[in-house]
Amino acid sequence: MDLTASPVVTLSRARLSYPTPEGDLEVLKGIDLQIAPGEIVAVTGPSGSGKSSLIAVIGGLEPVSDGEVRVLGTDMLVESERGRTLLRRRDIGIVFQAYHLVPSMTAQQNAALPLTLAGAENAQARATAMLERVGLGHRLTHRPSALSGGEQQRVAIARAFVAAPRLVLADEPTGNLDQRTGEVVIETMFELARSSGAALLLVTHDPALAARCDRTLVIEGGRVVS
Repeated sequence: MDLTASPVVTLSRARLSYPTPEGDLEVLKGIDLQIAPGEIVAVTGPSGSGKSSLIAVIGGLEPVSDGEVRVLGTDMLVESERGRTLLRRRDIGIVFQAYHLVPSMTAQQNAALPLTLAGAENAQARATAMLERVGLGHRLTHRPSALSGGEQQRVAIARAFVAAPRLVLADEPTGNLDQRTGEVVIETMFELARSSGAALLLVTHDPALAARCDRTLVIEGGRVVS
């Protein structure tokens, strides 16, 4: 982690609102945040406080209503949708609680997806190597329905790291897993982040997991409170 280098993520007064029949619902209320290269940051807080919305904003999945979001030097507010998609494909890995694997694809094909979409010639070989790193070298040809929850999440982690991203966003990655399986998944993510130098932003309700990160942000009511 290099705290002197330019941040991979900078949010300044970032706000996110959704229109409702009763008026705008403000989900993020002026978030200020920086994440350094290689830093592992936990985001905690009660349900509905804006944690998942923060992931969506940083990942370019939701445009902010006001303020600035700069990710890996890209102004996400003015960047086109195609530009944000290419940035995610090239430099941002995302891990969701619900895995989001393609049911008709094998583990190898799912893990290779970012590289395949980018037209990389060695996509399958790199996916195989990454699946071996997460302990799934024996599951290459299995589809998601033939994998356990922990195995599916490790495929999702392999997919997130396969393109050597500089930033990985993880939204409750152990939320659907038992404690023992969750610990395996987290160890896998931490090892990949540390060895690759990727920054990792991790949303979690687990205080013990948050304590293992370099820093913890607490969000309540759409604001960073500590």
